[in-house]
Amino acid sequence: MSGKVSELESLLVPIVEALGYNCWGIEYLSQGRHTLLRVYIDHPDGISVEACAAVSRQASAVLDVEDPISGDYTLEVSSPGMDRPLFRLEQYADHVGEQAKIRLRVPYEGRRNFQGVIRGIEGDDVILQVEDHEYLLPIDSIDKCNIIPRF
Repeated sequence: MSGKVSELESLLVPIVEALGYNCWGIEYLSQGRHTLLRVYIDHPDGISVEACAAVSRQASAVLDVEDPISGDYTLEVSSPGMDRPLFRLEQYADHVGEQAKIRLRVPYEGRRNFQGVIRGIEGDDVILQVEDHEYLLPIDSIDKCNIIPRF
C-alpha cells in the first residue's frame, strides 16, 4: 500500500464508518494532470446512490480542509459491485474458492496477469490456483485484483 493511500485511508475510513458503512478500499490513481480518488463503500444491506452521495459530501469537506492531494482530482464513491476489487489479505480469505483476475506490479515467472481460483492466504501471500499450478503471490506485488462474478 502506498504512503498516499495510507494517508487517505486515515482521513476517509473514520468518515465512512461514522456514516454507518464499511470502507472496502481506496484507489488513488495519478496519471499526469488527472488524478482519481475512488472510495469503495460497502454495507450488508447494499449501497444506494444516496449513500454514495452522503459519503462523497462528507469526504469532500474533509479533503478540502486537509488538502492531501495537490492539484485537481476527481472523487468517486461507489459500491465495490459484483466484480469487487480486493485490497487486503482478509478480503482474499473471505473469497476463497472464487475466481479472480490478478495483475502484478512486476512480472512473476514472465507474466503479470493471472486468472484463477483463490485458494487461501499463507503469511503475506495469496495462493492462486491457475489450472494445475498454484502460485504464491505476495500481497505487496499485487497491483489489482477483481473477483470474477458468477451468474
